[in-house]
Order: sequence, then structure tokens, then C-alpha cells
Amino acid sequence: MGIGDRRRLRRDQLGYIEKLRRRSTTGLIRLPWGAWCVSDTDLAQTLLRDPEYNTGKSGFFGELLPTRGAQVEVGHAVRNLVRAGMPHYRAALAKSTAELPAVSRWPAAGTRLVYGGLADLLLHPGAPVATRRLMHQAAVGGVALRAPHVWQRARAEVVRSRLVAAVTEEARRRREHRIGEPRDVLDAVLAVCPPHQVADRTAAELHLMLFRAIMAPISSSLAWCVLLACLSHPAPSPWPWSPDHVVREALRHRPVAWMLGRTIPRPVAFGGIAFQPGELLSVSPYLLHHDERHWPAPHAFRPERWAEKGDHGPYIPFGMGPFSCAGAAVAHTLLTESLTALTHNARLTVTGGDTRAAMSEGNVPRPFILHRVHCRPTAHDRGRG
Repeated sequence: MGIGDRRRLRRDQLGYIEKLRRRSTTGLIRLPWGAWCVSDTDLAQTLLRDPEYNTGKSGFFGELLPTRGAQVEVGHAVRNLVRAGMPHYRAALAKSTAELPAVSRWPAAGTRLVYGGLADLLLHPGAPVATRRLMHQAAVGGVALRAPHVWQRARAEVVRSRLVAAVTEEARRRREHRIGEPRDVLDAVLAVCPPHQVADRTAAELHLMLFRAIMAPISSSLAWCVLLACLSHPAPSPWPWSPDHVVREALRHRPVAWMLGRTIPRPVAFGGIAFQPGELLSVSPYLLHHDERHWPAPHAFRPERWAEKGDHGPYIPFGMGPFSCAGAAVAHTLLTESLTALTHNARLTVTGGDTRAAMSEGNVPRPFILHRVHCRPTAHDRGRG
């Protein structure tokens, strides 16, 4: 990748791939690092749905689990745990929101807010205090979300290593003293991963991976919800949209997933370009969500579109097909609950907002300042309570 491409990507990665799509005549775009992305919406959906391109294990888990069946079991176990823990999340989130200062720096403040609700579900209060402290450091210190600076990433790597070591010891202890129903994500992993198949260290690595997979998209998407809604409605009055519609539109407008990859199983040609077995083709949810043939005014942030009748375009913030996220519905609920708590009896405005995504592992908002002012509840709010 040349210096010019790096600069353009750093400046506006989403705008850059859109320019590449407009220049393409084949339904494919060549990415600056040499990989290929399917830019044609219909072809992209075929790639994500067709069983031929969705066989074997999901790349999400890497080599941590031996089979696709084991991957599915872990995904479902964690999804069920978080779903069952939603009342706890709601209560903890209320406390976390009450502690949010009137002026806060985002997305960092959003990460702390979400972690406040999730902390006990990620690692039960019965875990050693030192291990929970490491988990907190990981959540706010660049492990859950990739830190922007090299020195921060080096420090985060130290925290990551210590956390994995501590959770490895906690996994060993829990396997020696079994409990009943899972209390946290680690229990959920251990419940479906017998020690003869998954070692304690591997269970700890799985726990860390799932911790990041929950924290990163929820906190980043919450920040996008706040930023985009405030920029679209700068007036000091309540938003004219429901939290659910804001969440749906933010996930469409700025999906956190940067690219979804599929491995080619046999020689095949797309758009006149030949691909060999083992090569990777990617799909960008952002491109599908901004296809003018399928979405009216795709570049406008319009939560009201979700209240309008008629079909919407392809919507894949959590993937599509056999490898889509098992916890998509739960993630949407977590986001909606978070935004509801944040906006309850409060007026939100932002300064310093920029709708360009920052270069990271996903589409993360650039820093902005949130001003949150409490206001008197309306008659509707009092009736709702």
C-alpha cells in the first residue's frame, strides 16, 4: 500500500472504499493492500448466504475450538447467558448512567458506561478482586477497543497478558469446584468446553475474545448512535425518534464491522476475475447499507425510515448467512437499553463531532464531547414509570 493510499484511508476509510466502488465496472474492487472486496450488492449477498462459501469453521474463533459444532455451542451459550442477564444489565446500567458526568469525552465514556452494565456478566463478582481489576483495565485501557497510539497498545498488551494468565487460573479453579447455572461468560464457556478438548489457557483466550466481541461493537455503536443523532437533531429538545429506530439507523449508517471475509473453496470467476481455492473475498456491510439502488437517501441519517412502510435494503450489521452473529438480537437489545438509559430525562448535545470513522479494527467514531443535561420528566415519562 502506497503512502497516498494510507493517507486517504486514514482520512476517511469509508469514503475511500466508496470512491473505489464508483470506479469499478466489475462488481469487485481491489483494496489497497491487494485483497478483493465484492461491491455488487446481489453478488455480496450470494457470497454471504451460499453454503458453498460458508463451510467449515468460522474464522472468528481462529484455531481455539476444534469444530464448527463447538463454535456454535459456545456462541449460543454466551448469547443465552447475556439474554438471561438482561435485567441485571439494565439495573447496573442505570447506576453507570447516573455516574456519567454532565460533560464527557466519547467514545471512551461510552465504553465505561457499557462496561459498567456488563462487568458482572463478563466476570462474576465472586471472581478474585485482582482479576476483576484487570478486566476493568482491559475494558477501558485499549484491550476491548484497540488503542489509537503505539505506546497505548504496548501497555494494553501487558494488561492483556496478565488478564489471560489470571483468567486461566480462574478457569482451573472453577473446573475443580463446579457450579450450577453459568453466572458469567467464563462459566458459559467452561460449561460447553470440556477440559479434554479445551485447555484452561484456551478457555481464557476464548473468554478474552468474547469479552472483546461484546464490548467493542456495543460501545462503538452506542457512540455512533449518540453522535449521529445529536448532529442530526442539534436543537435543545428531545429527539423525535425512538431509541430503537436510532439504533437501527446507526447500525445501518455506520456498521462497526469493517469487512466480512469468505474463503473461496474452488476455482471460480466473479466479474471476469478468476479466483483460486483458498483466496479471500470480502464484503463491506457499509457498501451494502449505502447502495442507492436499494436504500433511499442512503447517506442521510434518517431514523424515521424505520417507521416507514415498505421494504428496506440489505441490512447486515451483524453479518448474514450461516456465519452471522448468533447474538445479533441480544446485541441490539443491549444497545437499545443503553441508549434508552442515556436519553431518559436528559437532553444530549455534542461538540467536536466528525462522522468519518477512525482507523481501527472496526468503524469507531473519532473523539467528541457529549453534553448531557437532566430535564424534568414529561407527563408521558411519568406515565411510563
